[in-house]
Amino acid sequence: MKKGIKKITAFMMLALAFGSCSKYLDINESPNGAVEPPISGLLAHSTYATAYTTFDVSNITSYYAQYLASSGPGSDLDTYNDIDASSTWSYIYDAMTDMNRMRGIAISKNLAAYVAVADILTAYNLSITTNLWGDIPYSEAFQGVTNFLPKYDDQKTIYDSCLLLLNRSITTLGDPSLDGQIPASADFIHGGNIAAWVKTAYLIKARLLNEISKQPEYDPAAVLAALANSYTSNDDDAQVTQFDGNGPWVQVAYNNSVLLLDGWLSAYFVNATNETIYGNYDPRLPAITDPTESGDYQGTVNGAGRTGSGTSHGECYLMLDKWYSIPGSPLQIATYVEAKFMESEAQFRSGNKTEAYAAYLDGITANMKKLNLADSSITRYTTLPSVAVGAANLTLALIMKEKYIGCFLMPVTWDDMRRIDYAYPDFTLPVDSHLPSFIRRVNYPAVEISTNGANVPNVELTDHLWWDK
Repeated sequence: MKKGIKKITAFMMLALAFGSCSKYLDINESPNGAVEPPISGLLAHSTYATAYTTFDVSNITSYYAQYLASSGPGSDLDTYNDIDASSTWSYIYDAMTDMNRMRGIAISKNLAAYVAVADILTAYNLSITTNLWGDIPYSEAFQGVTNFLPKYDDQKTIYDSCLLLLNRSITTLGDPSLDGQIPASADFIHGGNIAAWVKTAYLIKARLLNEISKQPEYDPAAVLAALANSYTSNDDDAQVTQFDGNGPWVQVAYNNSVLLLDGWLSAYFVNATNETIYGNYDPRLPAITDPTESGDYQGTVNGAGRTGSGTSHGECYLMLDKWYSIPGSPLQIATYVEAKFMESEAQFRSGNKTEAYAAYLDGITANMKKLNLADSSITRYTTLPSVAVGAANLTLALIMKEKYIGCFLMPVTWDDMRRIDYAYPDFTLPVDSHLPSFIRRVNYPAVEISTNGANVPNVELTDHLWWDK
């Protein structure tokens, strides 16, 4: 009963947030309401919206990472054609506008915990935004009627700003007097737990520090230091499980159940888990989808579209009774599984293969436990000769392969792919690709080009982001 009361209260907070804040079409519009929104409502909106910004970004990157494939041939997402992600851009900036408002009100009321959480959420949303588009507005954004044409800050400036926000929030939340300042009912991610927010700040910091592995300033020791203060189990994960209706991946699975085809699994992901590429069957696959009507697991080739009619189960897709898309399933923002694979990579790059190997196995085990796999299945997989290779035979390719499976549907995977130049076994361009090489970024949306066009950079989809050079 208490859980039900908390859920009702949380959605009342969310309703207040939506009711008191104008919906902004893009960052060049501003709220003009005379009534100050309740800060708890802004927190509810900001944490809830961050789950949806994550989904919106993942619903683009999952096609580039070939987790998903379009059911029809020649889709723009599948084939690296230009897309208009105006709705994603607008929703992210809408969410960050509320975070900025929350921060301002919190400063005026001396509510330091709210300030810190606003900074963490802003850093996260900035990072996933710049990793899609590159240069983005920040320093002149959120200024309302004083600036409708914000300049674009360069990618490195955004990156540094994210680290500054995270470091500042970590310092602020170190004050034990802040415990209890955030009501559990208004926080969809961590239920008002300050210690959990500190861990998440450190994990996002580690992600950013690991992201620059191609750059001379990359420091695996710094990655490991941040991780040491982050997650220690799956219980720490930043995720949202309560939604007003279906969660977004649940809605995708529901669409499939009523023949509105969506969320079909890419042939590459299925082949990475069904013995085709790596020669071993992965027990996580049946936690994601069911075998086809032929009794096997078949994915859809990106760009080619499905081979069946869509009314039969000739290929695999997200389904309502599976872990990622069953009602109540979490939408993951940052996870312990990701942390263990980052640790493995950083240890490997440091030359510490024994520690790297232990973290690699821990990451696999943690992912399988979170998906509720039986201990016997976990043991069987983690003792396969192709998985249990021993510390001396561990490779970066094996670490990234397991991270690819463990971070299913998370936007960070496309960052990883660009960092290692898409060097995954058998990973190829989609059928009828519009580009001669792998895609590196998304073009700026029409909503910005039409309203702030003078500041929008000219880019090509093959241009590398600053950390990808």
